[in-house]
Amino acid sequence: MVTKKAVPCKRPYSLGKRLEQSDQKRTKVLMALRKQLEAKGFSSLTLDGLAADSGVTRQTIYNLFSTKIGLLEALFDQIAIEGGMERMRNVMQAADAASMLAGFVEIFSGFWAKDRLLIRRAHGIAAIDPELGAVVETRNQRRKLAATRVVEMLDQRNGGHAAGREQRIAVLYSLTSFEFFDALAEGCGSTEEAARLLPEIVNKALPSR
Repeated sequence: MVTKKAVPCKRPYSLGKRLEQSDQKRTKVLMALRKQLEAKGFSSLTLDGLAADSGVTRQTIYNLFSTKIGLLEALFDQIAIEGGMERMRNVMQAADAASMLAGFVEIFSGFWAKDRLLIRRAHGIAAIDPELGAVVETRNQRRKLAATRVVEMLDQRNGGHAAGREQRIAVLYSLTSFEFFDALAEGCGSTEEAARLLPEIVNKALPSR
């Protein structure tokens, strides 16, 4: 009986290599998308133009992100990671209300400051573009849910009173918005000064003790 030798695969499959290449292409596309938003806006975005700018094929972009909304979600996720938003999970698990409030404000101050010009551009486009507006609104609602949790913790610390809670949630939600931070930074002259002042403003509006 003659045993056949195994024929080596001419094109060995390496999952790790493929994933690495996919990540590299994804990064290139998101970098090109970021530049597109900063320079031209979302309404002029086309997959063909983005493919040309990022050096990949249109089909590759479709395979990676499926839709323009998928592209935006991926870019905003990347911005959130770069801005330290992953720390929010730990903040929301804080045992005391003061730490939760301080962490909540600090994270959003840093987040808004890091990519202030890009976020300003995205929010401006979102005001007139329904697709981008929906993406921004979804993320704003996540912030509102977190603000609700913070206010509930504050209320528990201060006796558990629910009267006026909706107003307190609205105050915290508004004070941690990009629009408020951007206006504060403009008035103060720097994002650093805005980040320093914002906790003081929030604590006066919502004392934690």
